[in-house]
Amino acid sequence: MRNKSLLIISIILILSVVAAGCSGNNNAKKARNIKLAYVAWDSEIASTNVVKQVLTTKLGYKVEMLQVDAGPMWQGVSDGSADAMVAAWLPTTHQSYLEKYKDKIEDLGPNLQGTKIGLVVPSYMDINSIEDLKKDETAKLVGSKIIGIEPGAGLMMSTEEVLKEYGLDKWTLLESSSAAMAQELQKAYKNKQPIIVTGWTPHWKFAKMDLKYLEDPKGVYGGDEEIDTVVRKGLKEDQSDAYTFLDQFNWTPDDMAEVMVEIHDGMDPEAAADKWISANEDKVQEWIKGIATE
Repeated sequence: MRNKSLLIISIILILSVVAAGCSGNNNAKKARNIKLAYVAWDSEIASTNVVKQVLTTKLGYKVEMLQVDAGPMWQGVSDGSADAMVAAWLPTTHQSYLEKYKDKIEDLGPNLQGTKIGLVVPSYMDINSIEDLKKDETAKLVGSKIIGIEPGAGLMMSTEEVLKEYGLDKWTLLESSSAAMAQELQKAYKNKQPIIVTGWTPHWKFAKMDLKYLEDPKGVYGGDEEIDTVVRKGLKEDQSDAYTFLDQFNWTPDDMAEVMVEIHDGMDPEAAADKWISANEDKVQEWIKGIATE
C-alpha cells in the first residue's frame, strides 16, 4: 500500500514538472512579440512592412506596428514602449532626436545608404537653387509657399532653418502630411503648375515624375544621409533573434523604391512586402543568417 502511494505521488510530481515545462514553453511563445514604431512616410511604410513580414513569416514573431510622428517614435524606443524602428534619418534630419535620446537607445547603424532631403520642384520650373526663392517672380509663382509634411518631422525642422538661413522670412512652410504633400505635387505636375515641396530620396515620386532638388549652397540640409536601425536598450537580451535580424537588415534605395511603387499603385503594404521578399530570398537569408528559423 505504501509503495502504491509513493508511485502515485511520483506520477503526480512528474506530471507537474511536464505541465510546468509546457507552460514555460507557451509563455516563451507568447513572449515572442515585438513592437515597431514608424512614421507614415512612404519610405518607412515600405521598410517597416518588409521588416514586419520577415519577423512574422521567417522568425515566428507577432509584430505590432505603431504609427506615430518622428518625435514620439524616438521617445517610444527610448522609453521601451516600442522595441525598434528602422527609420532614423541621420546624421542631419534626426540629429536633434539622436542628441536627446542617444544614451537611452542603441543605434545598430545604417540599413540604407544614399538618402537625401531638400526642396523639390518639377523639372519644368525654371529655378535651380534655394537662392532663387529670393526673387519676387519666384515668390509670386507659388505664393511664397512651400508644401511640407508632418509637423515635428526632421525634414520640417531643417526647412524652417533653411528659411532663416536664406532670409526667406516672407515665405510660409505649410504643415500637412506626406500623403497630402504627394497629392498636391501630383495635381500640380499634371497641370504643369509651379509648386515647391519638401522632399526626400528614396520616394516613389521620383519614379513617377520628372523632378529635381533645388541646390542648397549653404548646405543647411547636409549631404547624403543614411537610414539607421535603432532599438531599445535590452532588446538583445530579451529578443535575441529579432535583435540579430534587425542588426543584419540592410537594403538599397532601389530595393525600397520597388516596394514603394507597388504600394503607391494600390497594392496592400503587406502584400507588397511579401512580393519583394519572395523575389529577394537570397538577400532575406543574409538578414536572418545565424538564426534558427521556425
